[in-house]
Amino acid sequence: MGRQDGQATVELIAALPALLVAGYLGFQLLAAGYALTLADGAAEAGALALASGRPAKRAARAALPGWAAGDARVSVAGGRVTVRLRPPSLSDSIAERLAVTGSAAARAR
Repeated sequence: MGRQDGQATVELIAALPALLVAGYLGFQLLAAGYALTLADGAAEAGALALASGRPAKRAARAALPGWAAGDARVSVAGGRVTVRLRPPSLSDSIAERLAVTGSAAARAR
């Protein structure tokens, strides 16, 4: 019967890339969900500001944390505020594909 010393180490090294990819994908999904929550909150803050006569874009950007403000695109059309946000990612192309959009509308008085 042959020796099997180190078998577990070899199996771990072989499985490590798959574990890293699975962890990265899990992180990306969580980051996209968090970005969606932030985009929705920022859009609502912008809509509330718009309804009260204040600048909607400034209010929407102020509702975002510092890292997200640079990756956000805020637009105001009529009474609707839309925030498009890219989640944090190691790859710009992945972040662009996972970009989320939140919108909120302000009713006129």
